[in-house]
This record gives sequence, structure tokens and C-alpha cells, in this order.
Amino acid sequence: MANTHFGFSTVDEAEKARKVAGVFDSVASKYDIMNDVMSGGMHRIWKASAIRQAAVRPGMRVLDIAGGTGDLARKFMDLTGPRGEVWLTDINESMLTVGRDRLTNEGRLPRVALCDAEKLPFPDDYFDRVTVAFGLRNMTHKDVALAEMRRVVKPGGRVLVLEFSKVNPLLAPIYDAYSFQVLPKMGEIIANDRESYRYLAESIRMHPDQETLKAMMLGAGFDRVDYWNYTAGVCALHQGVKL
Repeated sequence: MANTHFGFSTVDEAEKARKVAGVFDSVASKYDIMNDVMSGGMHRIWKASAIRQAAVRPGMRVLDIAGGTGDLARKFMDLTGPRGEVWLTDINESMLTVGRDRLTNEGRLPRVALCDAEKLPFPDDYFDRVTVAFGLRNMTHKDVALAEMRRVVKPGGRVLVLEFSKVNPLLAPIYDAYSFQVLPKMGEIIANDRESYRYLAESIRMHPDQETLKAMMLGAGFDRVDYWNYTAGVCALHQGVKL
């Protein structure tokens, strides 16, 4: 069995899948509250920027991977209109259930699929846009997942990856103190789960930096890749175009 990382720990791949599932089973009900608290609401601004960059139009087909509680899918449903097709997907049933129920309670009828980003159950060249927000870093084989995203997007379509990235070195000491001291404590107080939020902080540090992720996307077959830093590199949006 091949090994991979779970935060700063080295585990076998099957164990990582179980551990990541455990993290999101634990935090699903408090996920949005914790996102607001730990980012000071900035995650909403980052997501809004990603949605604008996606330039989704009426009638488009959009796939939101690791869509969890449905923040992006909700906006995409508004933008695509009744002729569009928006899929909310996640590998974690607890997160997907929260998102599905929330959208349904708002009077929407979301298309949902419980699926692995490394094995997407969709045909080639099907979607106009594919998005993943704060989910790629939890995937074991990121290169495989990126190649799958490229496979299912149409020629001329875009894949957008919004993810925590490498912060400006001048801010690194403050950011590290917040991530490893404050964040787990907030997780303990708000979500009654210190360890899951310690893992989330560690997973950010193990995720590829901006240039490395760009190279990975080019290696997955995208014809052009650009990225934009948000909040001094705390977060970055990568866009891959399939020509």
C-alpha cells in the first residue's frame, strides 16, 4: 500500500481516506460557522471572486466538486437559470447532505452526486465549467483529480481551483501562530473538535504552492493556466483552460 500525507503525518492511502472522511463527518454541521469565524468572513469574498471569474451564463452546465454545503452551487443555479445544469458533488456524505438539504429548503432542486473527484461519473467534454473550492488539498492523488476535471470539461471550458496557498513570507510568522495556536482552539470551542482543525491547518501547509499547482495543472493537460492571489497569498484561484 502506498503512503501519503495526512496533515504532517505519513499514513497509507486507505487510512488517509478514512481519516479525511472522519474530519468532515465531524465538522459538517458547523462547517459554515467555522469558515466565517476562522477566515473573518473572507472566504465569502474569495468565493464571490471565483464565481465572477467563472463567468457562468444561462444554459451552461457546471460541476462543483467537493461542493459540500452548496455555497458555489447556489450561485451557479441562479446564473445558469432553468435551462442550465448544475451538479453539487462531494465524496463525503455528511457534507453533501448538508448542502442538498440547505438548497432544497430554499426551494431549489439541486442535482447531487456522491462521488470521488478521482473517478468522476460524467462523460467526456460535458461541462462548461468545473469548480472546486477548498477541496483539492484533501485529495490523495491531486494529479489524477485534475486530469479528471480536464476530461469532463468541454473544449473552450474552464476549470477553477480555489484553495489555500502559500502566504507572503512577511506574514508567515503571524499566519503560523494563528493557524497552529488559535485555529485549533476555535475548533475546540465552536465545533468541539480540536484535532480536525489542527489537521486542516496542517493540510494547508502540505498543499502545493501557487507555481507548483500551476505546473501540476499544465501537467494534467490544460492548455493555459493562470492564477490570482487573494489576501497576500493566503488563498489563490487557479484557472485552467482546455482548448
